[in-house]
Amino acid sequence: MDRTEAHERDLPTIRRLRPKDLEAVIALDAANVGRRREEYFKLKLAQNLAETGIEVSLAAEVDGAFAGFLLARVFYGEFGMTEPVAVLDTLAVHPRLQRHGVGDGLLRQLRTNLLGLGIRKLQTEVAWDDQQILQFFHREGFRPAPRLCLEQDLENARRRDEARPLEESLGKR
Repeated sequence: MDRTEAHERDLPTIRRLRPKDLEAVIALDAANVGRRREEYFKLKLAQNLAETGIEVSLAAEVDGAFAGFLLARVFYGEFGMTEPVAVLDTLAVHPRLQRHGVGDGLLRQLRTNLLGLGIRKLQTEVAWDDQQILQFFHREGFRPAPRLCLEQDLENARRRDEARPLEESLGKR
């Protein structure tokens, strides 16, 4: 076999994610994060695969073996935006196949599918200190969005609420 054939053999095959991929998704994610998130992925796959007519969740295979996946959703007018937007929930690649084009292949196919649906924006969230994933997304063309993602620690908020009566906070406007 020449170099071209070997290279082509190692390229990922991208296909739509199927319900029967659930265990492979859970196992691959566990290999990357160190714990099984079975209920999370049961729910996510059920939600993502129930979207009628919108194929945006994908799987990758290398030499016939499950090598990676992504879960994405399409929103039409969420969070005050009027344009449709896709959100990448999860992207995972088998640890031995990272930096071998699997993640790139998944995102290339996702972009093609989204553009075909008329979607022009893809968003995701990452931990600000995860340099490996930040570098990957930077190479893929992602840039910081002109929006802030806000979160609130509900226990701290509850303690603050208990220490400050509602009438007092209303009077301080």
